[in-house]
Amino acid sequence: MSLNKKKCVFLDRDGVLNEDCPDYLYRLEELVIPEGVVEALQLLKKAGYLLIVITNQAGIAKGLYQAENVYAIHNAMQEASGNALDDLYFSPYHPGYSGNSLSRKPGSLLIEKAIAKYDIDPAQSWMVGDRDRDMEAGQRAGLKTIHIIPETENNAGDYQAANLLEAAKIILAQGGR
Repeated sequence: MSLNKKKCVFLDRDGVLNEDCPDYLYRLEELVIPEGVVEALQLLKKAGYLLIVITNQAGIAKGLYQAENVYAIHNAMQEASGNALDDLYFSPYHPGYSGNSLSRKPGSLLIEKAIAKYDIDPAQSWMVGDRDRDMEAGQRAGLKTIHIIPETENNAGDYQAANLLEAAKIILAQGGR
């Protein structure tokens, strides 16, 4: 491990940074950022983590919305969080509409691209998501994982948390180990 490599928290978007919508979130007026998300992002940023969003956006392949809608939601999250997010990577594909793509989680291509671009050390980095595919993508890239799920569900990650603030506290308690 190079001492110059950065540590990062990769974040799924829907269900982690914002409340998940049953029919895709692409309208700004439907964006709901849960309590604790902004505080969690600021705690992680203060601790020296890069914060990179990795999200599947299959609604683009389905023709429901455009990339501009994804960027508009991201910009609103940036504004709400004091520009805490360092980058956004999204996969516009869906196997039933546009064919398979390694960029779509559970594939880890987007994470790997960010690791290369930002010189990130996977051993000091995390993937936080609310789906098994998020955990699988993070594990494929060599990251520690935190599954955001109710306690009653089966955990597919290295850790389990009820929300992003709880996940941030787990990450900070681990000190990047």
